[in-house]
Amino acid sequence: MFNILVVEDDKELCRLFCRTLIKNGYNAIPAQNASEALDVLEKEYIDLMISDVMMPGMSGFELVKAMRIGRMDMPVLMITAKGDINDKEQGFKSGADDYMVKPIDLKEMLFRVAALLRRAKSASERKLTFGETLLEYDTQTVSDTNGSQILPLKEFQLLYKLLSYPGQIFTRQQILDDIWGFDDVADSHTLDVHISRLRERFKKNTDFRIVTIRGLGYRAVKYES
Repeated sequence: MFNILVVEDDKELCRLFCRTLIKNGYNAIPAQNASEALDVLEKEYIDLMISDVMMPGMSGFELVKAMRIGRMDMPVLMITAKGDINDKEQGFKSGADDYMVKPIDLKEMLFRVAALLRRAKSASERKLTFGETLLEYDTQTVSDTNGSQILPLKEFQLLYKLLSYPGQIFTRQQILDDIWGFDDVADSHTLDVHISRLRERFKKNTDFRIVTIRGLGYRAVKYES
């Protein structure tokens, strides 16, 4: 199930968007402003964000810009009351992927959300570069200065997830839900074993290392000698 963060200071509109998304099979997480949104982004794995532009405090443009600086690259659908081309230009320059003008047609919103998620999935299924390390999704191959190796599917998906959001902490449950889904066989021990295998495989890799965050989960960080 995709996690969608809805950032909207209008409570009724926020509830409407969330209800619509949930009804159509998404997990919607509400936030009333940019500050709440950043808190969610620190704790939850988000597949896509829908954000209003005009909000108290940090604007939607500023929020997206901050996310991109922090290397959070999930798709963003901006929503605003203004349809001026200059506002749209500012939105895209800040890092937004799509733009809608109020009043919002909910069916169109769902179409755009689905299209953005498909586009993100298509991109993620090709290649990911992290320093000198290259991950190729189609073949589950990881190449670095030490050579190339084909990883078992779960190990590859786990590494791909961590390196897609360097520095971001993923809880054990988030990883299990995303990689193993509803597989009853998978548990915290299963995850620990996979992390250990990845650390062993890439102990000579000089681009990244996988860090344990005690009591929370794991994150991948740029290797510093």
